[in-house]
Amino acid sequence: MTHIAHPELMTRLLKILAFYVGKLTNLAELGNKLCLDRLTIKKYTALLEQLFLLQSLPAWHTNEYKRLVKTPKLHLVDTGIVCSVRGLNQTKLQQQPEIFGHLLESFVYNELRKQALWIQEPLYFYHYRDKDKVEVDIIIENSVGDCFAVEVKATATLGKTDFVGLKRLHNIIGNRLKIGILLYDGDHTTAFSDRLYAVPIAALWDS
Repeated sequence: MTHIAHPELMTRLLKILAFYVGKLTNLAELGNKLCLDRLTIKKYTALLEQLFLLQSLPAWHTNEYKRLVKTPKLHLVDTGIVCSVRGLNQTKLQQQPEIFGHLLESFVYNELRKQALWIQEPLYFYHYRDKDKVEVDIIIENSVGDCFAVEVKATATLGKTDFVGLKRLHNIIGNRLKIGILLYDGDHTTAFSDRLYAVPIAALWDS
């Protein structure tokens, strides 16, 4: 069993992590907030993962492309906890679209993890970010290297720039990308280009 030297700090750590949902993990920064060293924070976050409160989303990588950021992202398993800890309600989320975007990304990630349990093969989840700060929120990879990419946008209108991350990934891995989906708050499915589509978020629950 993991030894917890400062059990009273676990609740504080969980509350702080609620402000890092959908963001890159900086263990040193987290440690500074609690006056703990990086290794202790790493041990405590690992314990929160074992308790099914937190998930660390590793960075996707490939040997063919070197300009990738390798820092994982954090997602709390229950976005309701995030809202409760941060005092977020509908009005505040409408007033702060960036926060809503991170929260929606985390919600979609958790939904996809649950639905992945229905698939009779191992699936591996990642996020993409390169040194140009181009991102893809979620990459799902199977055991043979096929990739399925998901970008999440908390908006009902889209432009070409919203597909920058998906296009960059497609250019890097070519036919390994089986489909790239941009989930958005609209009601129409639209093909953007070869293998890239805009799809309503509601499609997550379509049978």
